[in-house]
Amino acid sequence: MTDLHLTADRATDAEAAAIDAAIVECGLEPVIIDETDRLVRGGLHRANNARHGLLPALHALHNVSGWISHGGINYIAQTLGVPPAESFGVASFYEMFRMEDPGHTDDVVHVCVDGACQIAGADGVIVSLEASGTTVHRSPCLGQCERAPAQFVQGNQGRPDFVAADREPTVIPQQGDPTLRLLKRMGVTDPESLDDYVAYGGYSALAKAFSMGAEAVLDEVDSAGLKGRGGAAFPTAFKWRGVRGADGDKKWIVVNADESEPGTFKDRHLMELDPFSIVEAATIAGFATGAQKGFIYVRGEYPLATKRLQNAIDVARERGFLGDGIAGSSIGFELEIRRGAGAYICGEETALFESLEGFRGEPRQKPPFPTTHGLFKQPTAINNPETLVNVLGILNDGSEAYKQLGTPDSTGTRLFCLSGHVANPGLYEGPHGMTLGEAIEMAGGPTGELRAVLLGGAAGSFVGIDQMDLPLSFEGTRAAGASLGSGVVKLFNTETDFQAVVTRIAEFFRNESCGQCVPCRVGVVRQHELIIRTAGRSMNGERSLLDDMDAAMKDASICGLGHTASTAVRSAIDLGLIGA
Repeated sequence: MTDLHLTADRATDAEAAAIDAAIVECGLEPVIIDETDRLVRGGLHRANNARHGLLPALHALHNVSGWISHGGINYIAQTLGVPPAESFGVASFYEMFRMEDPGHTDDVVHVCVDGACQIAGADGVIVSLEASGTTVHRSPCLGQCERAPAQFVQGNQGRPDFVAADREPTVIPQQGDPTLRLLKRMGVTDPESLDDYVAYGGYSALAKAFSMGAEAVLDEVDSAGLKGRGGAAFPTAFKWRGVRGADGDKKWIVVNADESEPGTFKDRHLMELDPFSIVEAATIAGFATGAQKGFIYVRGEYPLATKRLQNAIDVARERGFLGDGIAGSSIGFELEIRRGAGAYICGEETALFESLEGFRGEPRQKPPFPTTHGLFKQPTAINNPETLVNVLGILNDGSEAYKQLGTPDSTGTRLFCLSGHVANPGLYEGPHGMTLGEAIEMAGGPTGELRAVLLGGAAGSFVGIDQMDLPLSFEGTRAAGASLGSGVVKLFNTETDFQAVVTRIAEFFRNESCGQCVPCRVGVVRQHELIIRTAGRSMNGERSLLDDMDAAMKDASICGLGHTASTAVRSAIDLGLIGA
């Protein structure tokens, strides 16, 4: 038996009301547990079933109070049955939650200090804001790299979060291009109008899926050769078949929209400008796998994306495209949104499951794999938005037409996030296999004299100007010792302070490691210290130390964060960007 161990602190009426509302939105009923109650077997079962409401409750508490107050934590413990110590442990895991009373009611401005924003003058923005009395938080990448330097305003006292740039229309450089597949509706249709979506081909893929049957959908996705667009390039059909064939009381679809890889903003555009496509594609995934419910896990710093996705879900449900008996069929599927709270590691699929379930976002050991033991330890198909939206074109046009684009091993088109020292930063679509130089020219070419390109984000690699003919395909980048990752193409010219850029990459991994496994927990700290210690001089024998740490992290870390934490750093040294 376990006591809740409440302190004497009590929630304010506003805190209690906000927490209750968040819990009800999760489909849960607040049940007050007296502090003298013990959580015996039945109580623990109820608490575990309700625990997935913890993260939404923490968001509600933080928004209304500006911090995770002790009284609010006690109220969450009473309503969800989660002991206060565990709630504090979860809340302290995330970048967006303050754990101490700030003593003011001001909104907090998060200013990105990574990559594109770093070279665009983020430090100057921070100095200016702080001089004006603004509360500033130095933030990892905010997914607004084409708008660098980026700022996210976190509301307080019930005020909403927002990104100042969202108050102006997002521009898609290629909008209106008839050859586009993934971006074809962006900038053309109203993202909040289901009628617009349907008029431009929306829900035709779902109708085709229903007429084909689930097995035929899996066959078509398999024939198309669709691979994941989040970095691992795992075959989508293989994952979906695994879920469909797995035993389980329930099966789940999870849309991994916790886009936190520095330099990446593709899924943000999809969510903000074409949200119905994600709802439709997730519904098809549910039909193909046998899942009847899904969650869209959206990164916390994407308020506009969250708003538009919620609208798309609500409208789709009202019009019969979600819920029971979709489009007059006997098929049912439901979707729910959950907000992340600022943790890069939650982009790792099993860490995301832990976060969704109300625990710290720490990766699980694999096997077992998500296809059999995913969300709530049940069969789960997890894909990012770009991967899912590809399915619509595959079903509408057929797998053979899809394979005509790209290369034999990297079929279809790809979204590329161009940022940094480039003339027209933004999101671009091109076929797999186009060269790095062609992708850069799509964005107007470099500004200044190009020195290096970071491919794949902080977990990717720097490549030199001699790599402009590098094919941007899974196999092409792999042969060059690089990676497409999440589609990041970040340019740096000769005016760049590469020591500062690489030091920040090392600091990023130091900050974002969950600390669960020793190789990563220790390795990322020692790497960061080494980069600082060797600044401005040759690394001499310390390069071998860095290589040893990299080998240990690759070999023994639980997840991909440790496996890739040294990749960009070591490539920067190899190119002579630092350590010369």
